[in-house]
Amino acid sequence: MKRTSVSITIVTYESARHIERCLESVMRQTVAPVEIVVVDNASQDGTRDILYRYSDVLSIRHNPVNMGFAVGQNQAISETSGDWVLTLNPDVVLHPDFISRLLKATAVDQGVGAVCGKLLRLDPDGSIPSEARIDSAGMFFTPAMRHFDRGWNKPDGPEFQRTEYVFGASAAAALYSRQMIEAVSVDGHFFDPDFFAYREDADVAWRAQLLGWKTLYMPNAVAWHVRRVTPDNRNSLPAAINRHSVKNRFLLRVKNMTPDLFRRSFWNATGRDLLVLGGCLMNETSSLPAFWDLAKSLPRAIRARRAIMSRRKISDEELAGWFDFSSTSWPLASRHQVAARQ
Repeated sequence: MKRTSVSITIVTYESARHIERCLESVMRQTVAPVEIVVVDNASQDGTRDILYRYSDVLSIRHNPVNMGFAVGQNQAISETSGDWVLTLNPDVVLHPDFISRLLKATAVDQGVGAVCGKLLRLDPDGSIPSEARIDSAGMFFTPAMRHFDRGWNKPDGPEFQRTEYVFGASAAAALYSRQMIEAVSVDGHFFDPDFFAYREDADVAWRAQLLGWKTLYMPNAVAWHVRRVTPDNRNSLPAAINRHSVKNRFLLRVKNMTPDLFRRSFWNATGRDLLVLGGCLMNETSSLPAFWDLAKSLPRAIRARRAIMSRRKISDEELAGWFDFSSTSWPLASRHQVAARQ
């Protein structure tokens, strides 16, 4: 019987502070990846020197400019051969059994196209906090069209010990099946290059849901993550990050919103949209160009929408069941997990 193979893809940009810890944790995996592909987006901080020290085990591609996370990951994925692809942020550290435990989930349900483990918070200096707090236990969406990491900053506890279906996985450490990558890609792109960075994994998750793929959360697969972008530190982030965040909020909807979901979520989503617009006009004028960026992306987004909707498999009721102000997940025993609750 052929053994399931895993490739690892990492995109670096000014990652010298973290990348060595990440790579060392990859080297300690009890199930070794068939390849590790790193795309560096023109780092100038010594990242390339560190990567060079691992060049005997890495396949390294250097971009002349910062092409963004989405493009970098697509480049890396295109060079892999594994049955499954583990996308990693350079500021993630893996438990030695991380890959092994994620792989066990791939046999649970043939409809599973993505698997995520339990990401715990990691201090910027690489130390593990004395109190285990959740960084991400999967992704969920609200009717206001906001998406969050399940459990973010909550103490690790019994509610995060269940294997269950979730809406999507954080691409900081997500295992994607080759079959799903190929099935949900649009114009050859798994991650949408127009997103550049931020929310691109939410776009993949929503698209995968529409096309009938499931994401499984495995709590015994543990990793640690240094998170820079959080809901409460927006004012301290670089303007470019906030600009992409605003643009991508609307790109998500152009590509993936169904008429029924639009009807159900209209007031919640519109209220949030007005807050975003007002915030850009009054407090964050540096994000106003995001709306011009959005306009330039619309033709490609509309073409992508047509391709996605022409292959849609999930029902309106199933899709709507995922959008809730609580952290939605569904038990492993329920194959039609959302429809059963309508």
